[in-house]
Amino acid sequence: MRRFFNLLFVLALLAVAAAAATGWWWIHHPLRLRAASLDLAIEPGTLPRGVAQAVRDAGVDVDPRLLYAWFRLSGEGPRIKAGSYELERGITPERLLDKLARGEESLRAVTVVEGWNFRQMRAALAKADQLRPDTAKLTDAELMTLLGRPGVHPEGRFFPDTYTYSRGSSDVKVYQRALRAMDKRLAQAWAVRSPQSILKNPDEALILASIVEKETGKAADRTLIAAVFQNRLKVGMPLQTDPTVIYGLGERFDGNLRKVDLQTDGPYNTYLRAGLPPTPIALPGKDSLLAAVQPAPGKFLYFVARGDGSSHFSGSLDEHNQAVNRYQRKR
Repeated sequence: MRRFFNLLFVLALLAVAAAAATGWWWIHHPLRLRAASLDLAIEPGTLPRGVAQAVRDAGVDVDPRLLYAWFRLSGEGPRIKAGSYELERGITPERLLDKLARGEESLRAVTVVEGWNFRQMRAALAKADQLRPDTAKLTDAELMTLLGRPGVHPEGRFFPDTYTYSRGSSDVKVYQRALRAMDKRLAQAWAVRSPQSILKNPDEALILASIVEKETGKAADRTLIAAVFQNRLKVGMPLQTDPTVIYGLGERFDGNLRKVDLQTDGPYNTYLRAGLPPTPIALPGKDSLLAAVQPAPGKFLYFVARGDGSSHFSGSLDEHNQAVNRYQRKR
């Protein structure tokens, strides 16, 4: 009889060992996916059993009961985080649980480029991969109201940067982040403004920064361009900058700025109206914000493109005309 029980004990041990070996193999063996890559969405509040079923529903050929058992036995089930995940061929149950417990979401990204106007930003977000276009039917004014800035013109109010988001996120979240980012960057720039700056408030700094952004061909020229415009403001001279006129034309601009455009009055025609335009004309980056509040020293009033991306700066009209002849008319 003792030999019989010993045999049963040995068989039980072998069965346990076999089960353990099988379990170890399964945990480390790649799962079968119905496609090379699958999107898995875990909604907030989903329990481990529901997560296991969601994995199955996403296209993974696995028994959800077995997957749920793994979640429980590992002790990591309660740590699984809601979010959007990308599952690729080769993923094992061990790696899957690690990804879900760490919250390694599959993130997309949209880039808002320095110098874009708000219309271009809206178009980019509308086309962004897997970004839910909740604001698509809103006017600019309605969008700003939704963001808590009723009556504020949207131009220049969003910081140009690359923003990541999870699959299916609302575009409202990206607008909110970009809006807060510009608030922060503008406040930081205004806090370190030069005592010699003629700008009266952060809004004026934002407007000037947007002009600097559009006028700059070479990064090293930013503070000099800002100096030209601040010096013109000091002496009451019109800014005379093409980008503001182009902005005022809006979608009517066909790429060719004509003499008649410069002679047609409007709020953004800085050839005919002194002072800053009523709003920013683009989305300025960090460097343009800083240049606007920390212009280079000097009495420059003019600049002309050299043709290599840089500009020549002059303090008098005679010197400027000579530079125009040299760099533009090739005389």
